[in-house]
Amino acid sequence: MSDTYLELANSALGKKLFSAMGLPEPVALVREDSQHAHNLSGQVLIEGSLGALFTDSVGSFLQGTSMQISDPLVAEKRHLIYDASGIATAEQSAELYNFFHREVRSLPACGRVIVIGLKPSAADKPEQGAVQRGLHGFIKSLAKEIGRNGSTANLLMVEKGGDAAIEAPIRFLLSAGSAFMNAQILTASTPVAAMEADWQRPLQGKMLVVTGAARGIGLAIAEVLARDGATVIGVDVPQAEKELTEAMERLGGLALPLDITSDGAATILRDFCSAQTSSLHGIIHNAGVTRDKMLARMTDHQWNMLMQVNLGSVQRINAALLDTELLDSGGKIVGVASISGIAGNAGQTNYAFSKSAVIGMVETSAESCAARGITINAVAPGFIETQMTAAIPFFTRQMGRRLSSLGQGGLPIDVAEVIGFFVSPQAAGINGNVVRVCGQSILGA
Repeated sequence: MSDTYLELANSALGKKLFSAMGLPEPVALVREDSQHAHNLSGQVLIEGSLGALFTDSVGSFLQGTSMQISDPLVAEKRHLIYDASGIATAEQSAELYNFFHREVRSLPACGRVIVIGLKPSAADKPEQGAVQRGLHGFIKSLAKEIGRNGSTANLLMVEKGGDAAIEAPIRFLLSAGSAFMNAQILTASTPVAAMEADWQRPLQGKMLVVTGAARGIGLAIAEVLARDGATVIGVDVPQAEKELTEAMERLGGLALPLDITSDGAATILRDFCSAQTSSLHGIIHNAGVTRDKMLARMTDHQWNMLMQVNLGSVQRINAALLDTELLDSGGKIVGVASISGIAGNAGQTNYAFSKSAVIGMVETSAESCAARGITINAVAPGFIETQMTAAIPFFTRQMGRRLSSLGQGGLPIDVAEVIGFFVSPQAAGINGNVVRVCGQSILGA
């Protein structure tokens, strides 16, 4: 469904009208070109604090892209990368202030700010760890200041051994694929598997499963994975078989009509994958339902049915796949949570429980998955323009769109792009992360 307010705000007449009336003017976000995805462009200024650890390596790998490294003495519009990993004291935090105080006005529309820091546990001293934790508050506040320009600010925290894994997240955060990802913290850890792959077609020759793939966010995920070279096994309920088959034929994938809550569904899915490949690159647990009702009026069926779709099936499918070696040495598991699972929402006790449990799945499984060369991560979408959100009342829909730093709702492709990053081989050092794809929604901020 189109956002008429956003379209009007970006029209010639609308700009004059909105400006005269003092109305918010959200900027139309720049997203990936489906024909030329993952191409980085524009100017980028890279600086670091005294004692920064990653500045040189960032400059080195970005020189191999189509981005232009900006001269700090030249006044021009540019993206900003600041390596704050050397900041160890309250006094030294002034270096962070000085850089952004000087440069934040140079951001272009839909610009990117990336700050690099150390995971507090990776700092040499507790005092430095505490100061590095301060970067969380800084990035979330800065993101709210620059969001009106369509710009985003995100933080990359580096664990011990994670220095080998920083290229993929920095490339992604600079790309148009991260358009609706704002004020998020990614953690880079020691890579758990090989990271070699083509930057333009990172999933070439790979096979991945997407549940709930017939429409909406699931279809967008399948499209992005296919664009990046993957063969997609799309799974959806038998009632959606026609839509699913047509979509998979268009994408060169395989359709598996299956009710994932039915008896033996996890085994059927595992055996179907085993018949296609000896090495499954990943699974995206996208299938989900809502059954909203205030708790006092909610039936046990509304609770139990939702729990089996959103959580029980995910656990059974993971168990079935991990009982084999299909995902070992490079496999990816991605859960689709929700900001409702982070912040809660009235009338969604069942949904919020299930989505919070998906986050728990990531947090409790990351270590054991890493030991087998597997990463597990999750996305938590906010307000995304889908058939489901199109059906909610007008004023509620407008609030969902406007109550974020970017002043608009996201698109299914915004969720899909983050998942595409998570499952890329180059993201082998991104494990145990939960990323909100919400434009920095006020809900749960």
